[in-house]
Amino acid sequence: MNEDNSIFIGGKPFMNYVTSVVVQFTTKGAQEVFVKARGKFISRAVDIVEVARKRFLKDQIKIKDILIDSEEFKNTEGRDVRVSTIEIVLVKM
Repeated sequence: MNEDNSIFIGGKPFMNYVTSVVVQFTTKGAQEVFVKARGKFISRAVDIVEVARKRFLKDQIKIKDILIDSEEFKNTEGRDVRVSTIEIVLVKM
């Protein structure tokens, strides 16, 4: 997996991420793009993929795979926390 093709979803404006997905496929010629998110940003990642797929790259990309998992780490208070993760793999059609 090429890290350049990975887009990590966070708190930036929504359209920044949609543009990143579109640019990966159009300008950078990527065959696959990985959209990754954790916790509260998972639903945002799904929305970003759907807008890119249905509005900007209609009939050009499709979802190849969706991987879900959870990560465990210590939060700032030192408690063990488990957070859900998602990785949506998009490919050119």
